[in-house]
Amino acid sequence: LDLLRSLSLPVTLLVNSELYAACPELIAAFRDCGAEIASHGRTNSEHQAELAEPDERALIETVTNTIAQHEGRPPAGWLSPWIAETEHTPDLLQEAGYRYLLDWCMDDQPVWMRTRGGRILALPYPQELNDSAAIIGRHVGAQDFADMVIDQFDEMLEQSRGRQPLVMGVALHAMIVGQPFRLRALRRVLTHIAERRSDCWLTTAGAIADSAATRMP
Repeated sequence: LDLLRSLSLPVTLLVNSELYAACPELIAAFRDCGAEIASHGRTNSEHQAELAEPDERALIETVTNTIAQHEGRPPAGWLSPWIAETEHTPDLLQEAGYRYLLDWCMDDQPVWMRTRGGRILALPYPQELNDSAAIIGRHVGAQDFADMVIDQFDEMLEQSRGRQPLVMGVALHAMIVGQPFRLRALRRVLTHIAERRSDCWLTTAGAIADSAATRMP
């Protein structure tokens, strides 16, 4: 958080609703810095994809109500634990009032998805630029992960010039990239990106969703 604050970088904080009971001061620290709070299910100890529709609906309702109670408003976005859905997940999220979801990793730009009750915006979530998948799952070193993020940023910035807007996210987990030797590499990454803020829009997932809904009615 200190690093993000020092570089004035915005954050979408993906919150398991159980965190409000376990460590509310952590969420409060990000809230005080203006972070967007988005839903990440109840806990990563459960798989949403294993639930029947009534149980999944109840889960979404519980999570949404918990976050709304603490934040003063319901969350706009959802990322399923383990990025695992059932066939009903987009329907249930749309019916619960969610404007965007992050489970679908495609196209590097927002895409409208049809649901049985209307539509919901899918924002690309980073599967590759994800410290959990890369460092823990594929044993990528901290410096290599940093190079991946920088190369992705530079290449996508070049591709987006005069052609089409592209969305680049970086998924970070404090217990992974927060280790000092990895944080040192991340500092190099985020400084590189912050220095190019005049060439791109550094913002939250919710702000991207709002902009896309306006541009892509």
